[in-house]
Amino acid sequence: MAANNRRMSGKKGAQVGSGGQRRRGLEGKGPTPPAEMRKGHAKQRAAQAKARRAQGRTTQRRGGRSASELVVGRNPVVEALRGGVPASTLYVQQFIDNDERVREALQLAAERGGINLMEAPRPELDRMTNGLNHQGLVLQVPPYEYAHPEDLVAAAHDEGEDPLIVALDGVTDPRNLGAVVRSVSAFGGHGVLVPERRAAGMTAGAWKTSAGTAARTPVARATNLTRALEAYKKAGILVVGLAADGEAELGDVEALDGPVVIVVGSEGKGLSRLVGETCDVRVRIPMPGGAESLNAGVAAGIVLYEAARRRS
Repeated sequence: MAANNRRMSGKKGAQVGSGGQRRRGLEGKGPTPPAEMRKGHAKQRAAQAKARRAQGRTTQRRGGRSASELVVGRNPVVEALRGGVPASTLYVQQFIDNDERVREALQLAAERGGINLMEAPRPELDRMTNGLNHQGLVLQVPPYEYAHPEDLVAAAHDEGEDPLIVALDGVTDPRNLGAVVRSVSAFGGHGVLVPERRAAGMTAGAWKTSAGTAARTPVARATNLTRALEAYKKAGILVVGLAADGEAELGDVEALDGPVVIVVGSEGKGLSRLVGETCDVRVRIPMPGGAESLNAGVAAGIVLYEAARRRS
């Protein structure tokens, strides 16, 4: 009988509960977010694609940005700071031997202002520079913000002047680019145009050679130099190419006092075929001394002087 009572007892043993999950499930998750914010939703994908297209158009219009650059070593860092090369951060190795160059680098960075001073262990600097002999000093140069080719023309029109632009074809030495920027600034030009690929960019070396003029003379970058020159021609700008075998001498080109783009090729190779065919006229610089060619910086300076003389 006792056994039968135990079987009929209504007492329950231990049970496993829901842990509050059912209660939380009934509470809800708040208001439903808009479709553009729901992960995987078609409207969100469409909004993201639209943002990417807009960003792409902005980058193309502005001409794009270069990658950041590192100047490595005590002498190069000091020379870059002396030359006014833009810099964002100066990295100094921990427990470095505090010689004259290190002290000068720190003083120049402090005087310039806006340059972060960071102390880093040697292994970290080795990693940053891929094992180069940094000597305990590394200077980070921020990316250069290139202009768009149309911006150079707009800048001239804003000043009420005819555009005077120099385009470089196949010039790969940053020092030549810096020298051209300096000449454009000296003779009242409105900017320099370079191709995006296989050409010198605005590196620390170019900044240094420009002697600070790169801060006020824009450099534009074109995805395709030939198409950019054709666009200039459609805008009524004469495209003058420099070539040793040019059909006209520099002194005979009367149009230098109007809107003009001067195209300078690389030393030795000169203008590429497509660029040479795009030019309205190819001009040679008379050289009684018998030299075969001039580097880009010298050649551009001669033509810019002639253009400035005719415009004065």
